[in-house]
Amino acid sequence: MTLTEGSRDTRAEGARDTAAAGSRNPLADGIGHALSTDYFLLREDLSREQMDFLLRTRAFVEDEVLPVINDYWERAEFPRELARKLGAAGLVGDGIEGYGCPPMDALSAGLVHMELNRGDGSLGTFLGVQAGLAMKSIAMLGSEEQKQRWLPAMARCDALGAFALTEPDHGSDSIALETTARRDGDSWVLDGSKKWIGNGSIADVVVVWARDTEDGQVKGFLVEQGTPGYRARRMEGKGSLRAVWQAEIELEGVRVPAENRLPGGQSFKDTGAVLATTRGSCAWMALGHAVAGYEAALTYAGRRKQFGRPLVEFQLIQQRLVAMLAKVTAMQLYCRRLADLAMADRIAPTLAGLAKAHNTGTAREVLAEARDLLGGNGILLDFHVIRHMADIESIHTFEGTETIQTLIVGRDITGASAFT
Repeated sequence: MTLTEGSRDTRAEGARDTAAAGSRNPLADGIGHALSTDYFLLREDLSREQMDFLLRTRAFVEDEVLPVINDYWERAEFPRELARKLGAAGLVGDGIEGYGCPPMDALSAGLVHMELNRGDGSLGTFLGVQAGLAMKSIAMLGSEEQKQRWLPAMARCDALGAFALTEPDHGSDSIALETTARRDGDSWVLDGSKKWIGNGSIADVVVVWARDTEDGQVKGFLVEQGTPGYRARRMEGKGSLRAVWQAEIELEGVRVPAENRLPGGQSFKDTGAVLATTRGSCAWMALGHAVAGYEAALTYAGRRKQFGRPLVEFQLIQQRLVAMLAKVTAMQLYCRRLADLAMADRIAPTLAGLAKAHNTGTAREVLAEARDLLGGNGILLDFHVIRHMADIESIHTFEGTETIQTLIVGRDITGASAFT
């Protein structure tokens, strides 16, 4: 859900008059700046506070992210300075109450995720890990001492967090994780391996999920940077989300003080409760990527001339743009209803899963169409679309693949489980 003043806001209008930093193609000038797509006038229902989060995130994206992010993405370098500025802008917290987190409701949090991902999926994924997974784990399952110690610093991004659940042999079936936790006096000893852990090589604190050897239940532990036996290697060779780092982690005799165990994390059901809150965020993230693709295609088609006419004057181009808009609008409506249900405390994991599956799949379609509509320019980073097209592939996969979400919803509506 983006702004509407007719079809634009004055800030975006001015931005398009300014060349995008680093652009080497006049056609790319200002592409990536918001056109304020809101065809069903959803903005009109936003409160002043919700609008403030939308506008502040948009300003952050256009002033701080877009001028530099392509270079970070191409170099596969994590933009630490942007992460710090994100915290300073008061945009990190994802609805956590207190502890230095900015007060925001579910709709405000969704708007932040949408706008940030409209700018860049790597930074958007960083926020999802930092606030949605690591901070939410501590906020939902941690002790008061753990919350006081970590959450204020993490909200400022002075301290970085990670969420270590996925393993080399356990992704969709993460409930079967093999990392172990053994009680030894006043400590716990962790052994095992993790993979695809965002921020895992740079985090100050890592939420590690491991199976208690005594009762077989999955429990959460806070492993601090520099703990002996914790080894993280940054994964290389990625073609998606290149500006955020994932890690392969080895845990060998990692000794964690008893006070670093999350007291509220007693079983995988508790882990799942944290994950359920982030699935809805994925739907908002996908919306941001789709809006970026649609708006880039619309701007480009208005500028690019072929056969002596702008592309927008061709019937086929108009048909394709309208089809993209219809998909974006459907995604907006999914997200808005999801936020309404969350604020009414009526959201179920299956609803978030359906929204996640729908929106990530639809975003892939919108971005593929945008890439094609831009022709050869569609593969250039200057035009941003190829970066979004690559990054949506990760969002489509993490936090539960479309297949898994489909089977979960299928079980809910039929009463029959197609998987164990």
